[in-house]
Amino acid sequence: MTEPAAAVRVHDLWKSFGRQTAVAGIELALPAGRFIGLVGPNGAGKTTTLSMVTGLLRPDRGTVQVAGHDVWADPAAVKARIGVLPEGLRLFERLSGRELLGYTGRLRGLPGAEVDKRAGQLLDVLDLASAQHKLVVDYSTGMRKKIGLAAALLHNPEVLFLDEPFEGVDPVSAQTIRGVLERFTRSGATVVFSSHVMELVESLCDWVAVMAAGQIRAQGPLADVRGSAGSLQEAFLELVGAQGRADGGTLDWLGNQPGTPA
Repeated sequence: MTEPAAAVRVHDLWKSFGRQTAVAGIELALPAGRFIGLVGPNGAGKTTTLSMVTGLLRPDRGTVQVAGHDVWADPAAVKARIGVLPEGLRLFERLSGRELLGYTGRLRGLPGAEVDKRAGQLLDVLDLASAQHKLVVDYSTGMRKKIGLAAALLHNPEVLFLDEPFEGVDPVSAQTIRGVLERFTRSGATVVFSSHVMELVESLCDWVAVMAAGQIRAQGPLADVRGSAGSLQEAFLELVGAQGRADGGTLDWLGNQPGTPA
């Protein structure tokens, strides 16, 4: 039986910072042409994993292949095939949005005329055309996310990696970003994004990997990971062992204001 094509293959991936193990020997096979969610609580190791997968952080041990190329043995081939929107993205803030895309495209080796055409289309679709000559330093959080996404998409990557792309984004910008990503995956490309918002992942993704304490607890099609649980949220809480923690614990003093009957 032929093994299904994978956009990303991760084998025995480890990363520690001092005595703290952030990623503990994970195995992943992320299918091509899918909208994939990497979900987990804060501190699960999602950002560290994506940083290693995209070549931004060297692992202590293990291998990563993206689009059939080894991230560390053939980094140039991998970087030509991926787009990355990391958390806490740093941009060239003294460029305008249009200048940033022009610089990024030419840095990627695209012809100038093609860069200008694609930049104009992306600025229009992401509702940034009116701000294209404004300095990025003056952009709002949502605008910065959108111009970062435009820069990541400009060279038409095979795999797009996004770390918390909707964090701090207003609903209008979030809807715009969502529409662009859905169009991108319909073209056959792969999107991998991390989040801790289960409702968002459930509405967008058709394939999910659940991560907690540096390990993969489950991975597969959304329906399989969700299983018999009523929602991805319920399945997630069970997988990470967090059920029963939301009752307030022993905080019996909380809310007991002076003069209020016990």
